[in-house]
Amino acid sequence: MAKAWYAIRAQSEREDLIRDNLEAKVKAAGIESLISRIMVPREHVSEIRDGKKRIIQRKMYPGYILVEADLTDEAWFLITETPGISGFVGSRTKPVPLTEGEIGRILRDIEDKKERPRPKVEFEVGDGVKIRSGPFENYDGVIEEINPTKGVLRVSVSIFGRSTPVELEYSQVERL
Repeated sequence: MAKAWYAIRAQSEREDLIRDNLEAKVKAAGIESLISRIMVPREHVSEIRDGKKRIIQRKMYPGYILVEADLTDEAWFLITETPGISGFVGSRTKPVPLTEGEIGRILRDIEDKKERPRPKVEFEVGDGVKIRSGPFENYDGVIEEINPTKGVLRVSVSIFGRSTPVELEYSQVERL
């Protein structure tokens, strides 16, 4: 039987511990040839805390672990008997592997988000903000538009009694 990727339900917030435990059980049982890769998909997200831009890792699918395996009875039993794992995604009797398209998209997304971290958007249209840096420092404004791909906001600022749209990066503003 050929190897395929499977999604496994795991206790949320404990995915890494469960993955490590499963890897140790696979090694102890000597079935590395049946279960080759175990991963918790993560994405890199840029966020601003305390005025500093930080790149953090966030789980793409909380509560799930992906496993590349040749799912024999021995491999199935070892996976399902690991503490913290509640079973495979799919029908009750037979796990359904992920399609080539699904796993290809997931793996591409992981690589893309390592190279270009996605900004964590904490703003909404209509929110009031204070500009912290740039030529309009200390002005207050209202968010008119959010562009997450560029990581910029269009903020309406009142200058000399007239509303003027200004394009700013997330790091240049803070919520009021």
